[in-house]
Amino acid sequence: MVGRAVLMLVSLACYAAFFVSFVYLVGWVGAFGFMPTHVDKGTSASAGISVGGAVLINLALLALFGIQHSVMARKGFKQWWTQIVPQPVERSIYCLATAAVLGAMFLWWQPLPGTIWSAENELIRLVILAIFFLGWAILFVATLLLNHFELFGLQQAWHNFRGRDPAAMTMKTPFLYKIVRHPIQTGVFIAIWATPDMTVGHLLFAFGYTIYILIGLHFEEKDLIAQFGDEYADYRRKVGSILPGIGKSR
Repeated sequence: MVGRAVLMLVSLACYAAFFVSFVYLVGWVGAFGFMPTHVDKGTSASAGISVGGAVLINLALLALFGIQHSVMARKGFKQWWTQIVPQPVERSIYCLATAAVLGAMFLWWQPLPGTIWSAENELIRLVILAIFFLGWAILFVATLLLNHFELFGLQQAWHNFRGRDPAAMTMKTPFLYKIVRHPIQTGVFIAIWATPDMTVGHLLFAFGYTIYILIGLHFEEKDLIAQFGDEYADYRRKVGSILPGIGKSR
């Protein structure tokens, strides 16, 4: 029982770390002036770094996030990883690793000079900002529609604490999932591109993360087809990927 309680506390701590990093990410992408760092505001360590060096550092940070977020989600990695960490906190450790990688990005991301566009009209800025927050809202609602606590590891640790076996995975497509297959990524996609001030640094982040989305979803869908078979294959033929009607399989 003590061991189960410890794993439950570990899961709660991992969730807290991820939640804090996610909230910071919203402000970081939004480049709000009150943030200690954001996509257009680095630390003192950014001083003196050339533009070419800054681009390389930023690409490395994007690659680190993509590799961590995608590789740790693969079935083969999980089978190996759960020989080292207990199964009930495998998802929680994944969230903790994500928080750590995001923390590295917040600390070491290098702002880049130049602006692609900047909306001067206050009404237009407010509309774009509303779309920005809509994207994050879509992401959050999408996690609730599936199972927020399972997605972030708390349910697995809670079932273990109660001595219950985890429920079998079933395919479900509630609400937003009837419009797009991956509304979580839809929300992120909207949020990273909806900015009234598109700087070169923000553009690099948005473009790099979009590439990650496309690559990551390719592997995720292979796993989903392997898990749910014809049921998911039929779903792919009917529903778009991250934008309605776009990305249906033939």
